[in-house]
Amino acid sequence: LRYSQPSDICFGTQAESLILENGRAAGIRTKDGREFRGDAVLIATGGVSYPTTGSTGDGYRLARQAGHTVIDPEPSLVSLVERGNTAKRMQGLSLRNVTLTLYEEGKAVFSDQGEMLFTHFGISGPLVLSASAHLRDVRRHRCRVEIDLKPALDEQKLEARVQRDFQEFANRDASKCLDRLVPASMRPVMTDLWGIDPDKKTNQITREERRALIALLKAFPVDIADKGDLAHAVVTSGGVSVKEIDPKTMQSKRCPGLYFAGEVIDVDGYTGGYNLGIAFATAH
Repeated sequence: LRYSQPSDICFGTQAESLILENGRAAGIRTKDGREFRGDAVLIATGGVSYPTTGSTGDGYRLARQAGHTVIDPEPSLVSLVERGNTAKRMQGLSLRNVTLTLYEEGKAVFSDQGEMLFTHFGISGPLVLSASAHLRDVRRHRCRVEIDLKPALDEQKLEARVQRDFQEFANRDASKCLDRLVPASMRPVMTDLWGIDPDKKTNQITREERRALIALLKAFPVDIADKGDLAHAVVTSGGVSVKEIDPKTMQSKRCPGLYFAGEVIDVDGYTGGYNLGIAFATAH
């Protein structure tokens, strides 16, 4: 609203409904029955992520009152829940300079290099948050993450590296040859996925087993069952349809005098300040 006096600013007061007159927005009515009128109404309530901050979806309700389409809100920039306990066995382990690729029904929908974290429920961290923005209906589609633990080495160079380690640890147990390849908390999981007897001597490892290890180092798998919930998502995907908003003024195409800014609109970006940028730009 455009306020005439500072005393018109209300705190802890919920906007109950829009005041619509002659096909345009003329103000708002609060839950306690008061009316505030102005020549413009701006809805900048955010989405439904982190509801403790006040993002409880009120903006969607007000937008629908004015005839707007609201795309169903979903969590974005959120941790991913695994199917199984691969990540849980390594909870607390942080990986740097790895490449994470997200597959949906076997098709790569995201790939980037950076940092990630294994948690008690799945995976998190900057790479995972960005990857989550590409998932829409994870419960209906088979989703999988593959982590390249050695992105700086192609398979040929990695094989040479592995062979050097095998030669050095030739007379020791096969599990020992992982000491220089992966972090300590990852070794038991890696050994299980590799499918090799941990007591087998390194000099007895076959060529096929060595190549299986290389494939695992280049594509460590984590099956994804779901996204984290909206309450813990960094941003909300979905909201008021951008097709119904004038991008030059942010005014509603369906209700003159009604404007939108920020996350209440169906726009969201990666982590790294992009969503703040969207909020600032649309508000301006």
